[in-house]
Amino acid sequence: MATAFATVDEYIASFSGEIGERLRRIRQITREVVPQSGERISYAMPTVTLGGQDLLFYSGWKRHVGLYPVPSGDEALARDLGSYRSGKGTLQFRLDQPFPDDLVRRVVAALASERTGSI
Repeated sequence: MATAFATVDEYIASFSGEIGERLRRIRQITREVVPQSGERISYAMPTVTLGGQDLLFYSGWKRHVGLYPVPSGDEALARDLGSYRSGKGTLQFRLDQPFPDDLVRRVVAALASERTGSI
């Protein structure tokens, strides 16, 4: 049975090493790109909210961190995300590869733009 976390802090603190670092990095990037965002636990994982609605989810796994959903409508971004796609709405950032900070920034900005019409 999966552990139930009350806060994003608890969730991230449950991971050590590279996984914890990458989760903290995703959190930091979302706060920088969308400073008005909130956060909560939903579906047992950290969830970034915007205007009271879920914007994106992220999670830690044994060999990667995941980010969901994948933004649509930007062909250049879609091409750049190609090797990170795992399923229709999932991005996986493997631990044996460098973490793509700039790409994650673009994903967060694109999702926020889809939601609000601008960022």
